[in-house]
Amino acid sequence: MRRVLILVALAAVLGVGACGSATPQNALGSRKIAVDQRAKAPAMGGDLMDGGGRFELAQHRGEVVVVNFWASYCPPCRSEAPELEKVLAATKAQGVTFIGVNVRDQRGPAEAYLADIKPTYGSIFDPSASLALNFDVPPNSIPATLVIDKAGRIAAVMRSEVDQALLEPIVRDLLAEQA
Repeated sequence: MRRVLILVALAAVLGVGACGSATPQNALGSRKIAVDQRAKAPAMGGDLMDGGGRFELAQHRGEVVVVNFWASYCPPCRSEAPELEKVLAATKAQGVTFIGVNVRDQRGPAEAYLADIKPTYGSIFDPSASLALNFDVPPNSIPATLVIDKAGRIAAVMRSEVDQALLEPIVRDLLAEQA
């Protein structure tokens, strides 16, 4: 019995099998980063899950890029998907690029998730979560959405479910910035 309690406590501390939730405190603590505090985004690239080629973050310099880390087993990831699409639809003409990164998942469930939500942007399959970790996104903190500015720096980090009201103003502010 003691061993079971220890394992349950350890799982709670490590967040094993968890995915982030949108709490007011979490959402309030994750907004746009001041220009002089922004770090260069790490290199990121990978084959798109739909077979539509390859995504390389470096090729999108001069654009605002929204990177969304998700998994098929994460309910908040599913509920935020339509909100991401709304922001993409509202900003795509201004040169915003969206990319999804599927983390710590199996290909079959990840592909079924994509077939169900039908995003209009591509996703990279990252079962080892190495891309997420390069962005300091632990796999147990998904969904997580980062916004990269035109200069290739991390300009916003949201470690919770996002909606259009939260994300779109950040994207629009970054569109207005000079590269």
